[in-house]
Amino acid sequence: MSDPISSAPEPRPSEPLPSTPRAARPLPPVSPVGIDPRGPRVGAAITAVLLVVVLLLSGAAAIVLLAVIAALFALGAVRGAQGTVQGLVFRRLVRPRLAPPAELEDPRPPRFAQLVGLIITGVGVLLGLVGVAAAVPVAAALALVAAFLNSAFGLCLGCELYLLGVRLRSRAA
Repeated sequence: MSDPISSAPEPRPSEPLPSTPRAARPLPPVSPVGIDPRGPRVGAAITAVLLVVVLLLSGAAAIVLLAVIAALFALGAVRGAQGTVQGLVFRRLVRPRLAPPAELEDPRPPRFAQLVGLIITGVGVLLGLVGVAAAVPVAAALALVAAFLNSAFGLCLGCELYLLGVRLRSRAA
């Protein structure tokens, strides 16, 4: 008969012990399945083009297109950058023409960046709907700056905010 204590599985090093207080637990390990870092950059380029169109439009057309972009950000916040329409364009049209990526990226920071984009564009849409005319181009311009920096230089502002939050959370623990 086996000893119940010795037959219990040992906790893996990446899992916190059950007695560890919640605030002191380490972050969950990075998923072994990452995403191609070029995908979010292509998605940001597509989003940047759409945001330029918002800036060229006015009135209801600008609000509607900004609402569509906010919906795309919502999809990205829920499903991740690879689960967006832009991610589909990347997978179907762009990635087959590229060599495999040198390394994969953690999908959590780009997902958080999608949430930041949703907040910025969502606030612009809501304020535009209640009559604050300047809110739509301001929100579009802010999102455009972030999308351009990501697509042109690989600098994801939302990802950097995510990493800053992780650092601050680990200091507080």
